[in-house]
Amino acid sequence: MHPNHTPQRSVEVHHPTPIPPPVVHPAPVVPVQPGHVPAVASVVLPDGRIVTGYAIDPARPEPVTAKPAVSRTAVNVALGGVGFLAVCGGLLLLTSFIAALTAFIGQLIILAAVIFGGWIAVQVLSGSGHKGGTTVNIRRAVIKRNHFHG
Repeated sequence: MHPNHTPQRSVEVHHPTPIPPPVVHPAPVVPVQPGHVPAVASVVLPDGRIVTGYAIDPARPEPVTAKPAVSRTAVNVALGGVGFLAVCGGLLLLTSFIAALTAFIGQLIILAAVIFGGWIAVQVLSGSGHKGGTTVNIRRAVIKRNHFHG
């Protein structure tokens, strides 16, 4: 559309409503007297000038409360408990180590028995190789026995 032929729309303008500032009433100034009047101190400086003012007490830290002493009995009981737990843990580890070592030795014995038994089985069942002892030909022995020499 051509800019001169655009339809007119009504525009509403909203203006914010100002918020009035709060009313502040000044508090009356009331002089306060200190609980006690500090002493005025005068100090003569080395060059002869005199400085006068109020003495300010240095801020003192609160006294440290002494920690209650720990009884020797409580310390001994605690150390004894720790030692007892350490011994129990060590015995448990020792027992586990002995059980594992026993199982390992048992497996080594079984392995040795299987290897030695296999070697024996190979020796007994092998058909080749030199056999010990005397080989006897039975047919010749029978013939020699039945043949009489005179």
